[in-house]
Amino acid sequence: MLQPIASSQPSYFKDSFEFKQLITPLSLPIGARLFTCDAKSMYTNIPTEPAIACISAYLRSIHGKPFQHYHPQTLIDAIEIVFRNNVIQFGDTYWRQISGTGMGISRPPWATIFYALHENNFLPPWSHHILFYKRFIDDVFGIWIPHPSPAQDTINWCSFKQTMQQWHGLQWDFTPLSTSCNFMDLTITITPSGHLSTTLYEKAQNLYLYIPPHSAHPSGMLSGLVHGNILRIHRLCSSPEDIKRKSSEFFTRLTHRGYTTKQLTPLFTSAHQRALLYNPTPPPKNTLHKDNKLFFHLSFHPEDPKPSTIHKLWDSVVANPPAHQPLHHVTNLHGVPTSINNLTIAYSRPPNLRNKFSIRNIVGRGRDVSSYLVD
Repeated sequence: MLQPIASSQPSYFKDSFEFKQLITPLSLPIGARLFTCDAKSMYTNIPTEPAIACISAYLRSIHGKPFQHYHPQTLIDAIEIVFRNNVIQFGDTYWRQISGTGMGISRPPWATIFYALHENNFLPPWSHHILFYKRFIDDVFGIWIPHPSPAQDTINWCSFKQTMQQWHGLQWDFTPLSTSCNFMDLTITITPSGHLSTTLYEKAQNLYLYIPPHSAHPSGMLSGLVHGNILRIHRLCSSPEDIKRKSSEFFTRLTHRGYTTKQLTPLFTSAHQRALLYNPTPPPKNTLHKDNKLFFHLSFHPEDPKPSTIHKLWDSVVANPPAHQPLHHVTNLHGVPTSINNLTIAYSRPPNLRNKFSIRNIVGRGRDVSSYLVD
């Protein structure tokens, strides 16, 4: 219910790919600088009662213009129930959270809307300094246009940072104004021509622990990993040199995990070819054909039949058996067709060593938690 409202906020963007599309056409004036900031523990520091009051008033004010997918009071009642009754079990005790956004709750839309209510008010007066501003939940990227006077610019920059802090106790940590910064999984740099170039940002602590070849995973795992990451490299890196360098580093890291050049070369060749032909615009949905799936849940085992074998058996024995009525024409007791026309095999992970050695259930492993409580 909240996600369509969150995604309509001016500062919202969906992911790194959309973000890169937004910044690529920008032309920056001389002297422009980049900045980022992130909120300190945003979820736990959002005060419950002020947030409910602000968001409830906003939901009432925007209903019907253009949002008509919810009943204001019903949604507000649901928000109050959820956010005022987050109960946590710890050993043999139970605790009700009285402030902050609880774990397991639909937090991103809630947090996005909550701070957007402040942004929508304080950003317009800063339009002469803020050329561009976007936020991904608790991470902000902006482009600052400096004042001609360095002294006045310092005053303005400090004032802007203070304004961002003035919303129900939320605190933001800022990076210094610069010609280059890291944001999301991107390193963004102002070029001499006044445009923005991007490349992948990878943390120095990243160990690149890709799934090794001897692990029990579906056979298509490696192909999906290579094709997905090569496409990501093509879409997020601005220069062909960066694409080549990042692809080479990815190839090397996979060999360090145990994959052979013979395994990887055809996959990388195919992945680059597909990435060059990739069209980010999704095809139009076929509203005349409804895909009614049946999900077949399996715990994965490497010696089980391949998915293609299961699909062939499904088609010949269940979906379209010879001399029998197709499954999607079969009706139930009320005469309604099943309409099932597709099988999706949903694999789950079987128990592994982590389940044995990472014990999270503390019940029965010493004194009861309640015995530590003092009146």
